[in-house]
Amino acid sequence: MIAIGQNTLTLQDFADILLKEEQVILNKPDLETVDVNFRFLKEFSADKLIYGINTGFGPMAQYKISNENLLQLQYNLIYSHSSGSGALLPARLVKALMIARLNSLMKAYSGVHTDVVLLLKELINNNITPCIYEHGGVGASGDLVQLAHLGLVLIGEGEVMLDGATYPTLEIFNRFGIKPLTIHVREGLAVLNGTSAMTGIGLVNIIKAKKLMEWSVLLSAMTNEIMEAFDDHYSHELNIVKHHNGQNRISAMMRGLLKDSKMIRTRSEYLYQPENQNRDIIEDKVQEYYSLRCITQILGPVHDTIGHAEKVLVDELNSVNDNPVIDHVNNNVFHGGNFHGDYVSLEMDKLKIAITKLSMLSERQLNYLLNDKLNQKLPPFVNLGVLGLNFGMQGMQFTATSTVAENQTMSFPMYVHSIPNNNDNQDIVSMGCNAALMTQKVIDNSFTVLAIQLMTILQAVDYLNCQSKLSVATRLVYTEMRAVFPKFIDDLPKYKDLHKIKSAMEDSKSISSLSVIS
Repeated sequence: MIAIGQNTLTLQDFADILLKEEQVILNKPDLETVDVNFRFLKEFSADKLIYGINTGFGPMAQYKISNENLLQLQYNLIYSHSSGSGALLPARLVKALMIARLNSLMKAYSGVHTDVVLLLKELINNNITPCIYEHGGVGASGDLVQLAHLGLVLIGEGEVMLDGATYPTLEIFNRFGIKPLTIHVREGLAVLNGTSAMTGIGLVNIIKAKKLMEWSVLLSAMTNEIMEAFDDHYSHELNIVKHHNGQNRISAMMRGLLKDSKMIRTRSEYLYQPENQNRDIIEDKVQEYYSLRCITQILGPVHDTIGHAEKVLVDELNSVNDNPVIDHVNNNVFHGGNFHGDYVSLEMDKLKIAITKLSMLSERQLNYLLNDKLNQKLPPFVNLGVLGLNFGMQGMQFTATSTVAENQTMSFPMYVHSIPNNNDNQDIVSMGCNAALMTQKVIDNSFTVLAIQLMTILQAVDYLNCQSKLSVATRLVYTEMRAVFPKFIDDLPKYKDLHKIKSAMEDSKSISSLSVIS
């Protein structure tokens, strides 16, 4: 069980709740602090003008709300903003959103009744996820539209997903004995006014990006291995003189993967021999193509971008991100813009660009393997059948190329794509949820590209019959993935094989857990 409250949630805590279905607990002292904060707001706002308590919202804040309509105001906010469109967010992303919202509310600066956090805990622990649509909020007053659909479910309306099926909310609440939320003071605004959708989705992106990064290093290493590349480009000595953490981490990973390979060559044993000094033309390639030789310099920045995004997103996860901030310790209410999603939006754009570059590297390595004129070692398209009659991986390359092209187009940043709205009250916005969702698409696309590269590498290993020469680490991957995708010679549809390999890569706990990366 993982406690959510005044403690700091780590990315691992978040992943354990989301992926391992660890149960969430709310400790009594933390719940008491939420209650103190709620009671302070109720008393403090009784004779004062407080935004969103006894005023309208946004540009309507100049209108005073009568006492008899205060609670209806909160319901109206939820109803009016439940206006999402497009595809439903996958259940996992919605659960991520709820974890992020619960963690923010449990910091006890939102003035909510404990009923809200207890209800969110029940939904999370029972994997009941509201139906939330991808299109909506602009990420400035928070993820208003996405979170409105969460609010709609909290009050017992709308629809929820459970075990892959969709049901009316009340049907599931009744089945589980869950009581819908009754608004007390500002629960509508407190649920809607935050960055939890972009944050939850963004954290899922980081978890998947870290796994994708590991696979990229692995496949880059295997590509070098089967091409019998020289080892100096990922050596400690070459990389340490470049003072970037990511580059040196990638080089160390490659050394760990290839340390006992019988195919990787040492330059001094080949090119530094005296007989080469008398040759006008050297048959061996003196230096590999950039897609093989510059891996540490290309993936290093990707590694560092993921790391920085993790820090920013975890900070956002543990932040108070609504408005106003209800501060019972200092006996005041502070109005501002903590709901603005620029931190998340910028990191998602940077991550999206970095992952697009990762997919471009994979596509170039794939092209190198498929083009016999470049590699001078494998048949065209790694075709194990009859040349001309069979096609090998030719058809799969089209899918990889078109998918990378989509990534490149989607890499335009949302962070600088502000469009004023809300009667120009929201005159500069973050588009944070859009950025997070586009990044999710780029990551998903990249798994497809790397899966095609992996399929090609497996075919190349069989053509070269070099299984016994592979390193212990890469041979393990070869063996495990060949069980998912058997060797083929004759042409057969490959889309199901692609799906299986991609799923196996995505579902792997970690390449490190396979003892592949030291």
